[in-house]
Amino acid sequence: MVHKHAFESLDRTLKDELRCGNSSISNIPFGGKGIVFGGDFRQILPVVPVDSRQNIVNASLSSSYLWQHGKVHRLTKQHEANCWKDQSDIEKIRDYANWLLDIGEGKLGGPNDGETIIDILDDMVINDSHDPIGSLIKFLYPSIFKNYSNTNYFQERAILAPKNEVV
Repeated sequence: MVHKHAFESLDRTLKDELRCGNSSISNIPFGGKGIVFGGDFRQILPVVPVDSRQNIVNASLSSSYLWQHGKVHRLTKQHEANCWKDQSDIEKIRDYANWLLDIGEGKLGGPNDGETIIDILDDMVINDSHDPIGSLIKFLYPSIFKNYSNTNYFQERAILAPKNEVV
């Protein structure tokens, strides 16, 4: 969520500070210091108030001159999926995770300029056009009145909303 200018500023600062004894450091990202960035760079874009989609994407670290010098490591094994005993649950979760990765990597929907149409699986679609939010709540929180005092019940469920007005 940090603007690429913050990383580029850190890069220039480290180069300036570490260049004293070695002039070749000015050509090495971050003055030769190892920097580790974590997260999924496709999920959360930097906050750029009231700007175009193009400028928001351009503000991300992956649009920086630094990106070409980095090495991307990908998570290859989902350890949390191993806690389920039922093989069908593991397969469903794996299929869903792969579907999400395919969307993030642009493998679904064909070539696009940031906008495309992606088919959503039928079991993920809310079909109640009269009360879609109510249907989502009923699906995600069945028997909520019986379980309201059970902390595990709420720890296993969440509805994410992009804006406060949706909440």
